[in-house]
Amino acid sequence: MTQEGNLVGVIELENMEFYAYHGCFKEEQVVGNRFVVNATIETECVIPAQTDNIEDALNYVTVYELIKEQIMINAHLLENVTKRMVDAIYAKFPHVKKVSIKVSKMNPPMGGQMKCVSITFTK
Repeated sequence: MTQEGNLVGVIELENMEFYAYHGCFKEEQVVGNRFVVNATIETECVIPAQTDNIEDALNYVTVYELIKEQIMINAHLLENVTKRMVDAIYAKFPHVKKVSIKVSKMNPPMGGQMKCVSITFTK
């Protein structure tokens, strides 16, 4: 049985798709590419589970908007984009226990067939 003061939830926003302009090659910054983002956030869930009030919960829409805002800022490296996403979530929701963000660049220009290249940051 879970203690009331220790109810941690794992919230996942899966397969969010964006078109953005990240990369070290000039062509990537002009033509752009499709990116898929997955976010996993651990947060305390006792209060929202009791109150059934969005004001007490981690708002998924806000998380999505934070991620979208960061992916639309051009960068050379996925590391830069991914770190900004993690930082933005912690800045807005300082009470979260753990954040993991995976950003995948679909069909990267590697000179061969590849579905994607990904980076995951966890804090």
